[in-house]
Amino acid sequence: MNKETASLVQRLSCLHELSEAEYRCLVDGFTPELAEYAASLAVKARQAVYGNKVFIRGLIEITNACRNDCLYCGIRRSNRHCQRYRLSPQEILQCCDEGYELGFRTFVLQGGEDGFFTDDLLCELLQGLKSRYPLCAVTLSLGERPRESYARLREAGADRYLLRHETADREHYAKLHPHSMRFETRMRCLNDLKELGYQVGCGFMVGSPHQTSAELAKDLKFVEQFSPDMCGIGPFIPQADTPFGREKAGTAELTCYLLSLLRLIKPNLLLPSTTALGTIHPHGRELGILAGANVVMPNLSPPSVRKKYALYDNKLSDGSESAQCKAELVARMASIGYEIVTDRGDIQK
Repeated sequence: MNKETASLVQRLSCLHELSEAEYRCLVDGFTPELAEYAASLAVKARQAVYGNKVFIRGLIEITNACRNDCLYCGIRRSNRHCQRYRLSPQEILQCCDEGYELGFRTFVLQGGEDGFFTDDLLCELLQGLKSRYPLCAVTLSLGERPRESYARLREAGADRYLLRHETADREHYAKLHPHSMRFETRMRCLNDLKELGYQVGCGFMVGSPHQTSAELAKDLKFVEQFSPDMCGIGPFIPQADTPFGREKAGTAELTCYLLSLLRLIKPNLLLPSTTALGTIHPHGRELGILAGANVVMPNLSPPSVRKKYALYDNKLSDGSESAQCKAELVARMASIGYEIVTDRGDIQK
């Protein structure tokens, strides 16, 4: 193991910050041995805050209709092969009812940027959900919206908002998105959410097209400076019906290494072991937890629509990825020494 990079990892574990150039050195210096060392420090950092608890979120994919045309996304507007759907408010509440019985205390409502879900509809839905389950947390992940919209949704009961920044480099952002989408808008939304009092999550793809160690270093520095409550990262996985359908996928190994670095940047971060990680590796969920993650998000969506939310090819939606198979997920986490807990799973300050 290189002494310089090992020393940088050690410094990061103590100071929780590095220069962008030092982050790039860590990305360029990735080796299995360095990743193992970073993971050992990350696990200690997480255990000091959260012990061996793993928080579960019930993921409900409420719509795969989207106005955007992101070049990497299977539910992009131009994909004529995508079988579109949207859940009704009643169906969403039914998913939450089932999830509550299964022990979930956080619900994540995720979807494309679908104009059907107006502020009025979402506010009524949030108020109904909070009246049923006042002690549960509600996370939204519905893309870019005006500040006034975020404010109304917050007042109606939304606790958290996930908005992946995808890349912290302006030029790289332009290579992944159509001209109608602007890097500045994504950053404005993230700052609005933080100012409005949400628990905010950002995140990025690992191994996305045109990405180099320079872009990943910027991502790490952005997370350090923005200091989100949550950060979701996963390997880029191509979807056949997109412009990037033949691009090379990212790797589980580099993703897990970056999870460890993120834990060292912010020890109390809520850090998911994502579906994409579980898709690209048969034990990806476990590897993510062993690298420093502490959140998993099984799927609560109706089985009839799960395959239609195809952000990338072969996306997991059943087995231990399914909320109905929670017992299997509990067993898999227990096999590596971790405990699934029934808890809102708020960030520990």
